[in-house]
Amino acid sequence: MPDFQFRKSSYSDDKDECVEIATNIPTTIAIRDSKTPTSQPLHVHPSTWETFRTAVTDDRLR
Repeated sequence: MPDFQFRKSSYSDDKDECVEIATNIPTTIAIRDSKTPTSQPLHVHPSTWETFRTAVTDDRLR
């Protein structure tokens, strides 16, 4: 299993109530809930993550 280096948004506080992502593996984006760091992360293709991230940034998810 790859050594994912998870990080969370700089907007997050220290309460562990956020989503963490790992982008250090070129072929996948790993996503997990900070409340359950030992659980299996969700994996998405980098292009899928970028499409989602752009939609959130552009406020297109309604």
